[in-house]
Amino acid sequence: MYVLELGGDDDAFAAAEAGAAAENVRVVAPGLALADTLDEERFAGLAYVHRAGGYVADVAATVGDSVAALETVDFDRNGSVAVRARDVRKTVGLDTQQAERELGSVLVDHGFTVDLDNPDYELRATFSGDSCYLSWLAAESVRDYGDRKPTDRPFFQPGSMDPLLARAVCNLARVEPGDRVLDPMCGTGGVLIEAGLLGARPLGTDAQAKMVRGARQNLAHFREAFAADGFDVARADGTRLPLRDDTIDAVVFDAPYGRQSKIETHDLADLVGGALAEARRVGDRCVLVADRDWRDEATEAGWTVETRFERRVHRSLTRYVLVLA
Repeated sequence: MYVLELGGDDDAFAAAEAGAAAENVRVVAPGLALADTLDEERFAGLAYVHRAGGYVADVAATVGDSVAALETVDFDRNGSVAVRARDVRKTVGLDTQQAERELGSVLVDHGFTVDLDNPDYELRATFSGDSCYLSWLAAESVRDYGDRKPTDRPFFQPGSMDPLLARAVCNLARVEPGDRVLDPMCGTGGVLIEAGLLGARPLGTDAQAKMVRGARQNLAHFREAFAADGFDVARADGTRLPLRDDTIDAVVFDAPYGRQSKIETHDLADLVGGALAEARRVGDRCVLVADRDWRDEATEAGWTVETRFERRVHRSLTRYVLVLA
């Protein structure tokens, strides 16, 4: 079993994304989840989950209880160790340095040496709510999203999806290395970049020639980091895709926002509904991000809504994320 340290402030969303790299993920305390299995390679690509540790024990959220639990452990390892304690979201109000010292003393008594810079093992003590979970660090996600800020890409337009969310929705779509991933309204290409970095082959379309040119620029900028061969971006109407049936592994897109987008040839509901129908024709997995709830249109297009999230951005914008199958 594994202890997962979640990021952001929406634990249900983070736990759902964690399902791309772990099985039977369930939230057990604010910012913490448990999982039965872990794919360490896939875990590195998660956005809203930071660390995973092999489960040792869980007890009440006090230093004394955590120390007592560690004293009963039969250790199957030896070498150097560091202890890292966290008061997750400040829900407990304890002295994490005291926790590290006292837990470290138990490990030293069992023959470990202390190395805070480059230890063989790292014991995580995560205190949250009423609980403390002890675990041996097993995997960390790669936190490089600041290197791909939309404003730093060769082509930028306001309203571009940030890379953290773009990566998360690709994971919600269960994007695998080698998959053909389609964004039928690709804009500046943010979703396609994250899909490519996960090892998929990105395919994008957009109705605006300017966006097609810009997305190509942005994808080319990151091309050397893509694991799969090549990418494709073409000008096309998302409601009439130039693709054969069942040729796409996953469809991921950010639907136009009514107040901000220039819709030249379609009513917005017809546009989103048509795009969902085309996505259903070419693929069998889809994640839709939008500024409103398009569940009815998704159902009419033949999708089953597996999961739905509401993510408040600010007072006048809530993002809806629909996971469809």
